[in-house]
Amino acid sequence: MISIVCFDLIPEALEISGISLILLGIIIGVICMIVCDVLVQEKFNNKERKSANTNSLLKTGIIVSIGLALHNFPEGLAIGSGFGASLKLGYSLALAILLHDIPEGVSMAVPMKNGGMKKTKVIFYVILSGITTGIGAFFGALVGTISQEIIAICLSFAAGAMLYIVSGELIPESNKLYRGRIASIGNILGFILGILAVKI
Repeated sequence: MISIVCFDLIPEALEISGISLILLGIIIGVICMIVCDVLVQEKFNNKERKSANTNSLLKTGIIVSIGLALHNFPEGLAIGSGFGASLKLGYSLALAILLHDIPEGVSMAVPMKNGGMKKTKVIFYVILSGITTGIGAFFGALVGTISQEIIAICLSFAAGAMLYIVSGELIPESNKLYRGRIASIGNILGFILGILAVKI
């Protein structure tokens, strides 16, 4: 995702518009994700206070699903506006987001299932959280037809949102799961694979 931001989203946006508009889009994207993060955390804290005896695994799964639904929207926005800029950018973004959504779906489904939720409900909630990607893609494609500047703002907004997701969620989570060098090596390999995907 970092390589997509560095070598696809921002360069594509810079070709369309000036640096000031790109920086504005990135800042708005980061701020939106911080707001989403705070809202999810507040929801988590409220649930924790109201139901101390609730199964913690189930609660974790539900909170993760809310967080994913919120942050899937800018990912969809990136795909929609990416296709507005070029087919190659749209496809590379769709592929990168698809690959990173697989472990996200697993991280949501496993706690719910282990927390006692029925399989059908788990599948329903996983699909529901992914629908926001489609909604974001629709809006990205829709506003992208208005003007080139709108496409540039959408691309830079998505870049800012993805930067926050990677640096604020994915990398810290991978470091929590394993404190050795594996997480860092995984990040570097992902970056290299992203470069190769961009150049192919």
